[in-house]
Amino acid sequence: MSLMAMPFVDSGVDTTLHVISTIFMVATVAAVGYGFWKIHELPINKAHKKQHQQIGLITALTWIGFVWHWVWVIAVIVAFLDAEKALIRIRDIWHGEAGNTATSKEG
Repeated sequence: MSLMAMPFVDSGVDTTLHVISTIFMVATVAAVGYGFWKIHELPINKAHKKQHQQIGLITALTWIGFVWHWVWVIAVIVAFLDAEKALIRIRDIWHGEAGNTATSKEG
């Protein structure tokens, strides 16, 4: 065998290695696609779990997010944010009732 000879060429091992590498490549692409899909569906699953009022909006934003990825970020924010509680908290902070409700009643 010379230094220029290629190992496994024109043998059954060559074909076996090509088949194994093809299977591995297809499995890797499928796993990455499945992982991307599961991460992409995260806002919809969270909205269903919380019984969110805006489930239709979140679903639409998630599907649009396949094309425009920044829209998916909005879907995540809407799904994980409880807007009603957030607005009440902002209102309380605005009116100064956040941490000093006990002190305002004393004086």
